[in-house]
Amino acid sequence: MANKKSAIKRIRQNEKRRIRNRVHRGGARTFINKARLAIESGNVEEARLATDIAVSALDKAAEKGILHRNNASRRKGRLMKQFAALEKGNA
Repeated sequence: MANKKSAIKRIRQNEKRRIRNRVHRGGARTFINKARLAIESGNVEEARLATDIAVSALDKAAEKGILHRNNASRRKGRLMKQFAALEKGNA
């Protein structure tokens, strides 16, 4: 356990930030999984809506610094690639 006041404060700050980051990271993961399930189901409209929500969640997480912008971009790219394949298959 930390003895210095500054170290004790740092521990408190880190815990608070960890919890806040977890909410946004977990939420983004949930929306990505929902989007992937919608894409696998084959429903284009449902998949489009779920993909838009997932992309938005990833952008917010990157904006807040929870995910690195390149990491968010890579995840969005993979998701959009899957969605594009679904649209192309149903066209």
